[in-house]
Amino acid sequence: MKFFIVALALVAMVVAEEDDSKYSTRYDAINLDEILKSDRLFKNYWKCLLEEGPCTAEGKYLRMILPEALETNCAKCSEKQHDDGIRTIKYMTEHWPMEWQQLKTKYDPENIYVERYLEKAEKAEIKL
Repeated sequence: MKFFIVALALVAMVVAEEDDSKYSTRYDAINLDEILKSDRLFKNYWKCLLEEGPCTAEGKYLRMILPEALETNCAKCSEKQHDDGIRTIKYMTEHWPMEWQQLKTKYDPENIYVERYLEKAEKAEIKL
């Protein structure tokens, strides 16, 4: 019985370590298109990221991980999170340019990330 408890504790530690190496995928099922195409939903998330309005749980999580994700080229992102990030930036630059500029000013005031990811953005046909 003691061996079983110790084994469970070790498994829990390994799982916890693995969870720290990637961002949580618990919000990956969110309908991104619904948010981007809805003025109301988009503005709510946008205000959350700017710290100008209330946040949903997923908005708070995004706001918390966004600086690190930018710094590390989304190293802890799942493939879906990475793809959704690119889709969001592309959509915002095309349909919400003023809001994009405000987020860019908040999260990249010195254009460090814009310069770092310019080539990648061009490949995705994103005009930063």
